Amino acid sequence: MDLYEIGGRLDVIAEEAEHQESTTMADKGRRETRGVSTFQRFSVDTNESLHFEPCDDSPPSPTGAEDGLDVFIEEESEGEIDTIRNQLQGKVAEMENFAGHLEEIFLTVEENFGRQEQHLEQHYNDVLQTLSQRYDERAAGLEEEKKGKLEALYKQLLVCGREMDASKELIETAQEIYRSQDKRLFLKAVMPTIKRIEEFAKDEVDLTLSTSLEFNTPLADLSDVKTMMDSINVVPAPSAPVINPQMPNSATQTSLRVCWSLFSDDTVEYYELYYRPVLEDTPADSTCAPHVSKVKVKETHCTVTDLLPNAQYELWVTATNTTGISPASEKALYMTVPSPPVIKQRECTSCPEAALIRWESGNTNPVDSYTVELSEMGTNGTESGITESIVAVPTCQCLIQLQTGRRYLISVRAVNIGGPSDKSEVITVSTTGTFFYLLEDTAHPCLSISEDGFTMFYGDEELPISAMALDDNNSFTRCVAVLGDLIPVRGRHYWEVEVDDVTEFRIGVASEDTERSSYLGANNTSWCMRHILTPSRHKYEFLHNGWSPDLRITVNPVRIGVALDYERGTLSFFNVDLEQHLHTFHCHFLSYVHPCFGLDNPGALTVHNCIEAPEYAFI
Repeated sequence: MDLYEIGGRLDVIAEEAEHQESTTMADKGRRETRGVSTFQRFSVDTNESLHFEPCDDSPPSPTGAEDGLDVFIEEESEGEIDTIRNQLQGKVAEMENFAGHLEEIFLTVEENFGRQEQHLEQHYNDVLQTLSQRYDERAAGLEEEKKGKLEALYKQLLVCGREMDASKELIETAQEIYRSQDKRLFLKAVMPTIKRIEEFAKDEVDLTLSTSLEFNTPLADLSDVKTMMDSINVVPAPSAPVINPQMPNSATQTSLRVCWSLFSDDTVEYYELYYRPVLEDTPADSTCAPHVSKVKVKETHCTVTDLLPNAQYELWVTATNTTGISPASEKALYMTVPSPPVIKQRECTSCPEAALIRWESGNTNPVDSYTVELSEMGTNGTESGITESIVAVPTCQCLIQLQTGRRYLISVRAVNIGGPSDKSEVITVSTTGTFFYLLEDTAHPCLSISEDGFTMFYGDEELPISAMALDDNNSFTRCVAVLGDLIPVRGRHYWEVEVDDVTEFRIGVASEDTERSSYLGANNTSWCMRHILTPSRHKYEFLHNGWSPDLRITVNPVRIGVALDYERGTLSFFNVDLEQHLHTFHCHFLSYVHPCFGLDNPGALTVHNCIEAPEYAFI
């Protein structure tokens, strides 16, 4: 964005704000001319939201009708004020974003200017250093040449001195012989002297200078200096940028915030960020590689949008200036945040002290962890403003300790390096009593489970042999039964079962590893109450490991309460309508048990749970 566009946007914003202000003042004038009292005034601050204060100078209305009119017009004015406030707040937010963008551009220009200044200074220093080196080389050469010339002249001077000394000596000897009065001595010495003079005269003395008095002044080769001077006006191409690893909480489901860095002495006009999705099932040599997208930015950061959730992206960046394009940075892997998990409500259970929440990821790529968020619901059904978070849950289930007799809103987020996902759909959990669903994967093939997961049906039609032959280790094969899901909390649990007189049933608890080919109550891993129809009466048994005490129940229960107490090691049965205790098993359960339900003839059973245990259940 250039300065003209910046100025244009500021002018538009100023004109709109001025127009809104004039409109507001005109409306206010019209209201005053109609004699309508203004009960509120507002002030606008760019750093705060609008503040409303009561006006004390408003005169009271003379009549009730005028009061009603004033209230109506006041409400209308408040609506207009709210609209204007929202518009002004939007303008303020827009101007703040625009100011932030201007600040980023300013920082970018300042960084580029600093790099260019450093580049220019470095080049001038290099030129001065090169010229200084050339000067030192030339000065050293001249010094060597001068030394050679002086040495040659000195040697020639020594030779001339020796010749002059020899000539002077001969002249003095000849003068002495010439002045001698002794004829005999003259004749004896004159001939050798003449011979010496003749020999001295034969030697030719070189009177030319042995060296030139001129110094060599070759032209200096400053081509490299010229090249350096020319390069001052040429900005070098930037080095390869360094893309930063992904920072935590730097992504959304559809966007990534990417950052990189550059060497301080590089000048950059803009960057180009390349990215493409990483597909694990695409071969390396595949011709149908993912499409590479590109974004051009001026800052050392960028937010890439329109991406896939919980997907890996490969990113790299190049820098460009007037000279050329840098090499590409090394590739980096970034991830968008995951999609919201999907809570499996049919597999969630609760009890007065805790809740077990199960969900599925809903993402193809791995998720680092999950965060469970819960908030308590008030008595009027509204959500409290306090939200508690359980973080770093490694698997797709979480056991949450809760307070008894409360209702909670629970949701789940998936978390990876990019950040947390949006929260899942919210489910409501009550800790009034024990709550569970029937586990359809444990049901005998003859059983049908209702859509709500609380009623089991056993029809009188025969099952096909093909269905009976199914090999499912988790389903009951002999006893027409099904298990209920139960939260693994060693506390107190209570639920009720609705039955009828003509149905033979088995209800109780069983271990998770109880034999699916055995009848409930016939082994040491199940405890149950059994109803049998005989020609003479209704018979009730309380079976464990095939044995039952001899008990007789006179009133047939149609709603049976089951109370399980892990701490006391008891399993009790009650006739709910009569508040009558029927029987209690005493056993220290070494492992968690599941509610179990069976039908020995066609009929139906309905489970009622999430109800508060009566006082007599755990006496």
